[in-house]
Amino acid sequence: MSFRYRSLLPALLVALAVSVSHSRPFAGYRSGFSTDTLALQVQLDRRHLSCGCVDGVWGTRTQIALLTWQTVNGLPATGVPDAAVLDALGGGTNVLERYTVTAEDHAALGPFPEDWAERAKLPAMRYETIRELVAERGHTSQRAVERLNPGVGWPNPPAGTELLLPDCSADKPARAGSIRIALTRMEITVFGTDGRLLALFPCSIARDKTRRPNGELSVRTLAPNPNYTYDPQLFEPGSGKKGKLVIPPGPNNPVGLAWIGLSLQGYGIHGTPIPENIGRAESKGCFRLSNWNAVKLLGMVTPGVPVVVEE
Repeated sequence: MSFRYRSLLPALLVALAVSVSHSRPFAGYRSGFSTDTLALQVQLDRRHLSCGCVDGVWGTRTQIALLTWQTVNGLPATGVPDAAVLDALGGGTNVLERYTVTAEDHAALGPFPEDWAERAKLPAMRYETIRELVAERGHTSQRAVERLNPGVGWPNPPAGTELLLPDCSADKPARAGSIRIALTRMEITVFGTDGRLLALFPCSIARDKTRRPNGELSVRTLAPNPNYTYDPQLFEPGSGKKGKLVIPPGPNNPVGLAWIGLSLQGYGIHGTPIPENIGRAESKGCFRLSNWNAVKLLGMVTPGVPVVVEE
């Protein structure tokens, strides 16, 4: 078996009713949840090649991340996982971590009102549930957190509850020399000053094609944990609502935990409160990343880094 986590795995597999063949790793990996796929996603994420949410479910984003790793390392670019591929990435051991829910976690939660005026009154846009909080910690989806931890009192298990989460801890990536945003593929690639690929992040783009920038831009401003100015005319053009609102910082802020402002006025790369939706045409014009990838990219760039937006 290529995926192991000490003595915790047998109980986990029984609870999930997952059958993994000892002789055929990745057997049936395209169908549903796979612990082998989860291990592969963790190892790729540690190398800053993100599939989006590390959820154990095979998809186009996981295949692209694998193809990118194979290409960068001069290997046959098959996009097909097997035991040799996983072993070359670091294997399937130690890809989960134990996390114990704390009283501080519960104290850090907050409401997520639908009304923008109510949001503006809050001190911060905090996580709404423990499930949401630990999912972001594990670079995963809330559904995957439940799969890894069946029988837990979701969405808010009490303090002292021990959980299993993907362990995507990694060394800090090198500084970026340039960024490319591919609109058709909905992905951001980051290159070092030597032209070497450093990172790959899936992103969301504007639904309205006329709001998608194209051409050469650059990084202008950097803002960790930013606030957000809500303009009702952006969401409801032509309505009678005119007054703008300042939405406080936090992971559930509309721009998430990081803002990278670009040289085109009003445009930037930023986080999002809903990482499961990354990779879709849904934004108002900016480029959305999961919070964990936005924070990672923020730490890689400096003002002046060139950004090329292309089809």
